[in-house]
Amino acid sequence: MSLEQPELDVGERPDGGLDYDALADLLSEYVLDREQHINCEAFVIRPGDVPAVLSTLRDRAGFDHMSCLTAQEYRDRYESIYHLRKYDDPTQELSIVVPTARDDPTSESATDVFDTANWHEREAYDLVGIEYEDHPDLRRILMPETWQGHPLSRDYNQDQPQIVPLREYPNPMDKRTEAPDNADTMFLNIGPHHPATHGVLHLKTILDGEQVLDVDPDIGYLHRCEEQMCQQSTYRHQIMPYPDRWDYLSSGILNEWAYARTAEDLADLEVPEYAQVIRTMSAEMCRIASHLLAVGTFALDIYGDFTAIFMYAVTDREKVEKLLEDLTGQRLMFNYLRLGGVAWDLPEPREEYFENVRSFTEQFRESLTEYHDMLSSNELFQMRVIDTGILPPEEAKRYGCTGPVARGSGIDYDLRRDDPYGYYDELEWDVVTDDGCDNYSRALVRLNEMEQSARIIDQCVDILENWPVDDRRIQSNVPRTLKPDPDKEIYRAVEGAKGELGIYIRADGTERPARFKIRSPSFCNLQSLEVMSEGEYIPDLIAALGSLDIVLGEVDR
Repeated sequence: MSLEQPELDVGERPDGGLDYDALADLLSEYVLDREQHINCEAFVIRPGDVPAVLSTLRDRAGFDHMSCLTAQEYRDRYESIYHLRKYDDPTQELSIVVPTARDDPTSESATDVFDTANWHEREAYDLVGIEYEDHPDLRRILMPETWQGHPLSRDYNQDQPQIVPLREYPNPMDKRTEAPDNADTMFLNIGPHHPATHGVLHLKTILDGEQVLDVDPDIGYLHRCEEQMCQQSTYRHQIMPYPDRWDYLSSGILNEWAYARTAEDLADLEVPEYAQVIRTMSAEMCRIASHLLAVGTFALDIYGDFTAIFMYAVTDREKVEKLLEDLTGQRLMFNYLRLGGVAWDLPEPREEYFENVRSFTEQFRESLTEYHDMLSSNELFQMRVIDTGILPPEEAKRYGCTGPVARGSGIDYDLRRDDPYGYYDELEWDVVTDDGCDNYSRALVRLNEMEQSARIIDQCVDILENWPVDDRRIQSNVPRTLKPDPDKEIYRAVEGAKGELGIYIRADGTERPARFKIRSPSFCNLQSLEVMSEGEYIPDLIAALGSLDIVLGEVDR
């Protein structure tokens, strides 16, 4: 065994922490000021220094994950905040704050450093109004191209008429991808009303014969301005019902936990250990329900298997939904978590509920064997998904991919382990990865992750069953009205069913957030579709899209 210490990135201490002073020295010619956010420090830089700063931090300090970009408007300036993390250790965080003048909200683009900045900057331009110089395609992403104004800007006129004649809309053929010489290309619309797009998603596709030359996902058909609604709601009572509606299929409690974790850290709220165990158990039930739907619909996309895999998956998902309904009273829009804990204790009689949970996990392990027999071992399935939809780990990182999409490319990244919360660090379970980097690997990761979720649930049941009656605290004492100090800022994330689900909140001293930004894993993962599909055939494009397991409510927000 070598006794040599591994080489550390600039600013990384041997104990795993960050030396922000060393990072400031590394960027000394660029840093104008330093801010203290709750989750990390932030460096303030000039708008023209964005590419130089981000590339230095990526190449010399190891910040290879641009997890989110938050854009916001103050009375005297606009501001872009690049939230940087490391795939090897997401607890090592740094924010880069880029202020711009109100009369000229222009900043340099980060797309040359991180591909994921493409969509993030388009959204910042679309909703807030910040321009990004040298962006390869700065146009609206959630609102129609003809939309007047920027909905999250302070001077947005909500009464502005938005009806325009059809001739005002751009011709999709005007910006065709340059095709090889003598290529016979065709522009093909896939969606937005097509079952294979998993919701209202429009894929603008350019084909050379049956091969994909270029694909441009057109999103925004399900945009509901969820961030604005949260900014108009109170921390304590009104925001919590909204997260259920982001990934509305099965992931409600995972979504709720993202907001709960962020707001609890912002307001310095304690969560009783007993409530943490309940949260962990119910979150893993949601993960199983989500993955079952992903696997079932994926089989339906690949070879039309409606009678076997799809119905098996829906049947098992129904059993999980019944357990969640017994616990929360709801089947999808749970609204079960509360700041400081959960809404109520386990259903009575407790012994019967524990027996039902154990019965499900025991049966589900047997079902997983059948899933592997019918799906992962199926020759037709293998022919369609092995070596198609290739997403190399370097590309996955550049696009900010997380969850099963990243782990299917061999990236060992899971916030439940790497940035522990809840009760995960007290339990025994494994992070599932696969280095195949293809459509098959992503399906395999979800199948194996469900086994780990069942393992977590069983341990939670054992712990809850033996918990002393007098110590079953489901909530801590939370003030009726929460008013975090002005200008407190925080970014926190949890491991959602589809990846890193993060939230940025800036407080202004009132009972409502001044800025509420949602970092959606589906939004980031969907950007990688172009890499996965280029050069593939049309059926492979559909397979790649299905392997991403997106939900448009979470993409559009």
